[in-house]
Amino acid sequence: MKLVFSAEVKRAQKAKRPLVALETSVLAQGLPYPRNLEAARRCEAAVREAGATPAAMAVINGVLHVGIDDVQTELLATGKGLLKLGSRDLAIAVAQKRTGGTTVSATCELAARAGIGVFATGGLGGVHRGVAEDLDISQDLPAIARWPVAVVCAGAKSVLDLPKTLELLETLGVPVIGVGTNELPGFYSRETGLMLEHSVPNARAAAEIVRARRSLEQGGLVFTVPPPEKTSLPRVEIEKHLRAALALGKKNGISGKAATPFLLGEMVRRTKGRTLEANLALLENNARFAGQLAVAAK
Repeated sequence: MKLVFSAEVKRAQKAKRPLVALETSVLAQGLPYPRNLEAARRCEAAVREAGATPAAMAVINGVLHVGIDDVQTELLATGKGLLKLGSRDLAIAVAQKRTGGTTVSATCELAARAGIGVFATGGLGGVHRGVAEDLDISQDLPAIARWPVAVVCAGAKSVLDLPKTLELLETLGVPVIGVGTNELPGFYSRETGLMLEHSVPNARAAAEIVRARRSLEQGGLVFTVPPPEKTSLPRVEIEKHLRAALALGKKNGISGKAATPFLLGEMVRRTKGRTLEANLALLENNARFAGQLAVAAK
């Protein structure tokens, strides 16, 4: 598999500086313009401030990119007909010379192939509510189990069945470790009521676990960082709006890849933009910790 590295990533590799992988589905599908572009810039800046180099993954005209420049970032933020790429879609995008943003699963795969061991995202995909009816489970979870990448997130997306998502991660052998917390964060909210078995106080302690897992030649792991308190929302409020959004999505027959963008958009509308601000803040916060982790784990 041929990977094309950006000039900035090449310089970092030559200087042996730590790298942090970033997804681009948030650019292509996750957030409206120009907030998607703002999110990308804030995440890149946070990684650099921590002493690491950002490497956003994307497929552009069938070419696998590790790190993208300003023109390519703008393309993903404004382009039409862009693909939402999981691992299963990479071969199709390459063969058909398509362009799209990478989700967690595709980013994990490309990061691992590029030798990048730390990846920052917003929230994981996972087991969807009503899984017994439609078996809707994200590619994210088996991808994390397979590829040796430390994924930094604010927990799994609140639209999911969080207890089942945690259970499946355990089944897949993926450790879920809280950063400064013993409770699984809820993406927009800092609490879920779900306790985690393991936690670390800082990036240095997290790096020790990353190095140990690497030495054991095991797969990926997850570090969950609570969203910033200033922009987070109460769990009970999120659940109220979410139930209404889920009912509307079901009524309109929205499912599969279209479900999460629809639900996130509904949450923005129902909270008068507060979930959007929370999303931007947690993305930046996760990127900053990922940068610190990449530096400490070098």
